[in-house]
Amino acid sequence: MVLDSEYKTVLKKFLDTVPAIYYGTEKVNYILENIEKISPDSRMVLRNLVNRLLTSMIERDASDIELGGHGNGGFVWLRVYGKKERVKEFPQFTDDEAAVIIINLLNNNQRRYLSVTRNLDFSYTFFYERKKIEARFRACTYFDMETLALNMRAINSTIRPLNTLEFHSNVIKVMSHSYIKFGLSLITGITGSGKSTTLDAIIEEHNKYDPAHIVIIASPIEYVHKSNVCIIRHREVGRDVLSFKDGVIQALRQDPDIIIIGEMRDPETIIAALEVTDTGHKVFSTLHTSSAVESIDRIVAEVHPTEQERVRNRLADVLISVVSQKLVPSLDGKRILAKEVLIVTPSVKAAIKNNNTSEIYMMINQGGQSGMITMEQDLKRLYLNKRISLDTAIAYANNKTRIQQILSAV
Repeated sequence: MVLDSEYKTVLKKFLDTVPAIYYGTEKVNYILENIEKISPDSRMVLRNLVNRLLTSMIERDASDIELGGHGNGGFVWLRVYGKKERVKEFPQFTDDEAAVIIINLLNNNQRRYLSVTRNLDFSYTFFYERKKIEARFRACTYFDMETLALNMRAINSTIRPLNTLEFHSNVIKVMSHSYIKFGLSLITGITGSGKSTTLDAIIEEHNKYDPAHIVIIASPIEYVHKSNVCIIRHREVGRDVLSFKDGVIQALRQDPDIIIIGEMRDPETIIAALEVTDTGHKVFSTLHTSSAVESIDRIVAEVHPTEQERVRNRLADVLISVVSQKLVPSLDGKRILAKEVLIVTPSVKAAIKNNNTSEIYMMINQGGQSGMITMEQDLKRLYLNKRISLDTAIAYANNKTRIQQILSAV
């Protein structure tokens, strides 16, 4: 990657103003407080540098880029088809240079927030010249050994149609607002498992056919949907609304039909989500869990013990489906979606209320006709269809004993 050296001149000129006595966090705080002393033209030079790095990232089909921080060792790193690698042909940056480049991306409010919380989620957009589109990224900047680090994840500029995600037709029906007007559907998985892609596909499916009002509350907003048959509102936490909880509560006064909660990350948001669902709205949200049963247990465990019985009963009443997913390496060198799907039947509802969630796995295992499938069953399907290897099927299974049992019967 060939870049001119103008950005080096800008960085050196500014960093020469940092008092030599400052070190580590103090130096980062100085940059946070003084970044606007760099002229607008010079700040644009640094922005253009980032945009060129991101352009190269897109053209390499990378999902993530890493810049700055002690762990980077001065290199820029990319994740390409699930594998993290340093890119030696990209420019290298000192910790201080990287901090200036990162902080230059932030506005005043974001810089203040970062200085207090030591972590900031935000979105970033630039015009991608080759395809003449606005390229969007989900970003997170944070501290690593008193140095500033940045992760940026590419947000797809197009949405995969819901029917390409290989859900059973009954699952798509259950998640549809036109079929069930209220209830909670969860999309769960570890970071980077494609939860946002699935949520966006669900939103866009409604946007084709359902004359509804969708309110999206996210941190940050990733894909920006255009209102079609639906009217779609986007509310970014920290920019348009102060918190997920506030966004959920305020949504009740905004005449929504469907509320998308980017993440149920704290007890207050969980309780607010259950309450807004209980008022007759359809709600979709995400959790960082790897199975349907774990998702149910996590929601209950997140709240205070005195609240757990009430939350368990309310969850049983409003939960309609859970999709737990993983992106696993495919035989073509890319990644493919594997998923576990739970549909809440009367038996599942009773198991949740009676705190017998350990029984739910077998209910999923035996619920294939209604569209349910365990992670192990879906990995077996992908293996038999020659889309993943045997080793991958075993490695990504939640239940190693179970996957070996069902594969040995093949």
